[in-house]
Amino acid sequence: MNETLALLEVGGPVVAIGGGAAYLRGKHPAAYWSTVGLPVSTARLLGTCGSVMDACGLTVAPSRLRAWAVRATTRREVRPVPPRRGLIRPTSTGMRLRLRLAPGQEPADLAASAERLRHAWGVHGVYVSEVKPGVVELRLIGFDVLRKVRMPRHVDGGFLQIPVALREDATAFVRDYRTIPHQLTLGATLSGKSMYQRNVISGLAPHPVALVGIDCKRGVELAPFAPRLSALATSSEEAAALLPVLVRMMEDRYDLIRARQGIAPDTPDEEITSDVWGLPEAEQPVPVVVFIDEVAELFLTVTKKDEERRDEMVTHLVRLAQLGRAAGIYLEICGQRFGAELGKGATMLRAQLTGRVCHRVNDEASAKMALGDIAPEAVGAACTIAPDLPGLAVAGDTSGGWSRIRTPYLSLGDAAAICAAHADLVPDVPALKPFRPHAPAAAEAA
Repeated sequence: MNETLALLEVGGPVVAIGGGAAYLRGKHPAAYWSTVGLPVSTARLLGTCGSVMDACGLTVAPSRLRAWAVRATTRREVRPVPPRRGLIRPTSTGMRLRLRLAPGQEPADLAASAERLRHAWGVHGVYVSEVKPGVVELRLIGFDVLRKVRMPRHVDGGFLQIPVALREDATAFVRDYRTIPHQLTLGATLSGKSMYQRNVISGLAPHPVALVGIDCKRGVELAPFAPRLSALATSSEEAAALLPVLVRMMEDRYDLIRARQGIAPDTPDEEITSDVWGLPEAEQPVPVVVFIDEVAELFLTVTKKDEERRDEMVTHLVRLAQLGRAAGIYLEICGQRFGAELGKGATMLRAQLTGRVCHRVNDEASAKMALGDIAPEAVGAACTIAPDLPGLAVAGDTSGGWSRIRTPYLSLGDAAAICAAHADLVPDVPALKPFRPHAPAAAEAA
C-alpha cells in the first residue's frame, strides 16, 4: 500500500507534467516553446555548439599564435577553431544567435549545414543571414510558424510597404511597391490567392493611393472593396476602356517629369530614368495600384473583334509594366495560369513582373510559369504545397531568392469593412471618375 502511494505521489505529477507538455506542443506550440522548448534547446546549444560545428565541417585550423599559446599554457592537443559565438537572444518563436566566421569561411558554408544544425539542436528550422562581412546571424525557429499564422506585432514599414504574410523564418513578408513595382500571383482555386489579395487591398486602404480594379468575373472578387476603389472594370469591354485612360495618365506624368527637370519634350519615355518621387512633394501625383483578378479573362477571345480588343489591351498592359514604375503606377496581377498559350504578349508581360508569388497549383507547368525563370529550385517547393494549408505560397523575385510564406486569415466582410472605413481617403483623380464604382456602403460608413 505504501509503495502504491509513493508511486502515485511521484508518478502522478510526472504524468500530469508530461501530458500538459504534450497538449501545449500540439495545441499551443508558442506556449510550449516558451516554457519547455526554449530552455532545452538553449542548454543543448550551449553544451554542443563546438562539437556540432566540428561535426558539420564548420571549423578551421587555429592560427600559429593560438596553437603555440595552447601548447605553452595547457599542453593539450590543439583542436580546430569553430566560429566565435555571441549572445543568445530568445524570441517568441525561437532564438537568434550571431557568429563571427573563422578565417576562410563564408555564409554559404553555414547555409549548407543548416539542416544538420536543425537536427543537432532539435529545432524546427535554422536560417542564415549575413549581418556584415565576417558576421552572420542564425535564426532558430522552435516550431512551425506557418501552421497557425500570427503576424509580428511590430513590422518596419512605411508608405507603399504592406506586410501581407508571414515567412517561414517568422519574419514578415512585406509587399514593397517602391522596390518591386509589379507582381504576379498564381494559384489554383481555393489555394488562398484571393486571401492574399484581400490582405494587400486592406493594407493599402489606409494609404493615400488610388486603387484600380479589373475583375472580368463580373466583379465578384473586387466589388466588395468598391468604397475604397477609384475605378472598377467588371468586363472586358470596361477594361478595354479603362486601360487607355491609365496609359494616358502615365504619359501625362512623364510630361510632368520633363517639364520639372528640363528634359526635352521629344525625349522618348524609355530614356527618362527619373520618376515622380524626384518631384517636389506638392507636385507628386497620387500613386496608382492596379489589381487585375484572373488575368486570363483579358486574353480569352471568341470573335475576330475580340482578338483586336485583346491585342490592344495587352499592348496597354505591357506599356504599363515597362514604364509605369517611374510614373507611380503599379500592377498586381492574379491568375491560375499565365503562359504563352494565353496568346500574343503574355510572355512579354510576365517578364516585366518582378515579384512572384505562387500558391498551390494544379500542375508543375503552372509553377514553372511563376518561378521557373527566376528561381528554378523553388518550383519543387511550390508543387509540394498541401491542399489543407490554404494561403501557403512560395515567394520569389528576380534576385533568385525565395521563401515560403503564408497569409493570415482575413474574412471578406472584415476586408470590406476596412475599405469602407477608409472610403474618405479615395483621392481625387479626374481621369478615373467615369469608372468610379457606385458604393452605397461608403455613404453609410461615413
